[in-house]
Amino acid sequence: MPFDRPLPLEPPPAYARLRATSPVARVLAPDGQEAWLITSYQAAATVLSDRRFGIAPPGADTTGNDTLFQDGEAHIRLRRAVSHAFGPRALDKLVPRVEGLAEECVRAMAEAGPPADLMADLAVPLSITVISELLGVPPQRRPLFRELSDAVSRADFLFGEQDQIAAAAQAWQDFGAHAATLVAAKRSEPGEDLLSRLVTEPLTDDELTAMITTIVTGGYLSASNAVGVTAMRVITEGRLPGLTPAVVDEALRMQSGRTGEPFPRYAHQDLELDGVAIKSGDLVLVRLEAAHRDPAHFTDPDRFLPGRRSAPPLVFGHGPHYCLGAVLARAEIGAALSALSRHLPGARLAEPLESVEWTTNSVDIGPLAVRVTW
Repeated sequence: MPFDRPLPLEPPPAYARLRATSPVARVLAPDGQEAWLITSYQAAATVLSDRRFGIAPPGADTTGNDTLFQDGEAHIRLRRAVSHAFGPRALDKLVPRVEGLAEECVRAMAEAGPPADLMADLAVPLSITVISELLGVPPQRRPLFRELSDAVSRADFLFGEQDQIAAAAQAWQDFGAHAATLVAAKRSEPGEDLLSRLVTEPLTDDELTAMITTIVTGGYLSASNAVGVTAMRVITEGRLPGLTPAVVDEALRMQSGRTGEPFPRYAHQDLELDGVAIKSGDLVLVRLEAAHRDPAHFTDPDRFLPGRRSAPPLVFGHGPHYCLGAVLARAEIGAALSALSRHLPGARLAEPLESVEWTTNSVDIGPLAVRVTW
């Protein structure tokens, strides 16, 4: 891995071949270590929800890990501290603001005239503003938060070269130091934002700092990538005019995994998955791009069919690590596409799909730019 991808918005053809013959297949990860690759829907759902699989290797020392990327009681405690802030009821007041921001971005694009970049002019400003306002990050701090998030995203923490990982680790450390100053400010002068509520929870300053960096990078990078990629799909399918929620859902099904693959898992005991024996400690890689094209669960899976009746897509994960920001991310994607459909229904890509440059990352990949005209 990675396998060849002839078409930018389509999964590697190898996924379909493996799913048909070996849905739980032995592969070499990009760094050369052996892993199990999961390409069927049922096996993917099992790995993501079965507690016999974890984000950390069995017996790993997680001391000092203050993020949500861990297992068991530590993960449950941290997740519980922030989960109420990301539920549908808590975000009801934020949705009109998300829609208003998307409207402002697209109107500005329309007034400026073509061409435009959907990443720089819509996806990035929308996502960084939404997550910053949710957390209570002051406007003057947001450019640095974005700069540090971008620096973190430039390297592949999982399978990248050591020098890239070291650079990204330094950016993550700098990000954490900056977040720590925000925690201190909220303790002395709390407001009505999420961070002001979090400082009242039984969390240490290190846990709060890690929570901020995780929420900002996830809420900004993942959301902006998802907006850009789903917009590319909807535009290429000619579905901007008359956009419906079903169109958005189908774009998410087809593009999840291109942006936002689940973190690797490790088997925590010897077990059998789809008839294959997996040993404790084995690395397991779930690919949603493959799972969402599984013909056993999605009829005619390679066609864009809004409103299809199928298994529930695993767009935002499944099980204990289901994406906390799923409701917010869906709101951003829907608001961005709806604003485009109203103000720029004739938008089309200004360059071939094959010309689009992409970030390099094993978990969350996005386009550097999506240039459109109309």
